[in-house]
Amino acid sequence: MKILLVYPEFPDTFWSFKHALKFINKKINNPPLGLLTIAALLPNHWERKLVDTNIHQLSDSDIEWADMIFLSAMDVQRKSVKKIVKQVKAKKKPIVAGGPLFTGEYESFPQIDTFILNEGEITLPEFIRDIELGVTPKRVYTTDKYADLNLTPPPDISLLELNEYDCMSIQFSRGCPFQCDFCNVTALLGHTPRTKSIQQIINELNHLYDAGWRRNIFFVDDNFIGNKKIIKDEILPALIEWRKGKEGCHFITEASINLADDEDLMDLMAKAGFVDVFIGIETPVEDSLIECNKKQNSKRDLIKSVKVIQAHGMQVMAGFIVGFDNDPIDVFDRLINFIQESGIVTAMVGLLQAPYGTKLYSRLSNEGRLVTEMTGDNADGTTNIVTKMNPSILRKGYFKIMESIYSPKYLYPRIKTFLKQYTPQIDNTRLHFNELVAFLKTIFLMGFNFREARYYWELLFWTIRNDIKKIPLAVTLTIYGYHFRKITYQNMRLISSV
Repeated sequence: MKILLVYPEFPDTFWSFKHALKFINKKINNPPLGLLTIAALLPNHWERKLVDTNIHQLSDSDIEWADMIFLSAMDVQRKSVKKIVKQVKAKKKPIVAGGPLFTGEYESFPQIDTFILNEGEITLPEFIRDIELGVTPKRVYTTDKYADLNLTPPPDISLLELNEYDCMSIQFSRGCPFQCDFCNVTALLGHTPRTKSIQQIINELNHLYDAGWRRNIFFVDDNFIGNKKIIKDEILPALIEWRKGKEGCHFITEASINLADDEDLMDLMAKAGFVDVFIGIETPVEDSLIECNKKQNSKRDLIKSVKVIQAHGMQVMAGFIVGFDNDPIDVFDRLINFIQESGIVTAMVGLLQAPYGTKLYSRLSNEGRLVTEMTGDNADGTTNIVTKMNPSILRKGYFKIMESIYSPKYLYPRIKTFLKQYTPQIDNTRLHFNELVAFLKTIFLMGFNFREARYYWELLFWTIRNDIKKIPLAVTLTIYGYHFRKITYQNMRLISSV
């Protein structure tokens, strides 16, 4: 059996980082961890190949080689999925699909032959058994059970072109203890964090390191600190030990804001090599936090929490949302001021959307307030809900936020605010050749841009005077700003043309 695993293309979004990746000559940020894990679950005697369409176009010869095409996708990859399905079906090859997009709405894809839904560790073996026995596969393989991650094999990284990626991915846990009503993580993976063993994680890290990987590694857990005890007592000490004598391999992850409440946890994470942590802050409006059941964020000084985490050597990247029912008309200015004061440079702001399977989706469906399928890109100025705020005011206010926070006037002072409060715990100054080239590109693109030049050079010289070791980070953040500006103006043009 020959299996072609195909990863659909990401559109040009905030999360794609495409414009930033061009500076370091990389094609895509992260590999398709789900497909790599599926590949590892296949029988050893099955042949397998991977085509990541973010790197290479899917060719007819790729399709002709295979007996079956495996697809995995998120909502934001919908357009690419439809293109791939059309191309594959023209060659009359069967398609097997899984992932969040299909788990939520597999019935929208009648051309796909078989769906492996929920967690593949449970549903894929049933499909394989049918194939091996010569039984016609069912259309849908699904389960309401959760997988035992101790039985999850390491992802098959041998399928990857490592040099095309900026960051590798690894997963320690699934599930989150919180109940934010707009989040489909718990709908898909449950509220009880399930974890791999420490040895599994070390083995996966060794596979990456032995393959020559020396760049960032993203722990894709939706809430890395969901089980604080095992994180503090087992995983972080093991990571600290693993990193001894090793170069590179800094870690990125996602966590909840209550990380700021635990000094020991922050110290351990910093010592273990965590340099960036993404946190869903959502909004400074208390009534909106209560509305979406974001209890862990309410009744606290969010800016102080952010500054505490950054003072412990981890840059806080954050998600924000506008469009809640309780958002006041001044929410846009309040969010701009919050982002500036907090020093959150990488601020992902989006319109509220209701993913399938969430409590928000159910509530709005009952209220008759769902209007269309969501794009999965909450930063494109669209939403799949009827908002309480006038849609025109909401859209204009949203783009006002994005135009403001990523304009040089706001971005560069915010970078300085962050650098002042950021205290790195590990050496993160070693540069690769691509990063030196990226620095030169910023000189030409930002340093000689009449709207940006004075901010760029002032930041560079300020950083040299105050802490020259932070220059690589300062330059990286200017590149992020360049990417976000590109996406913002692109989305504004698309919206205005509709």
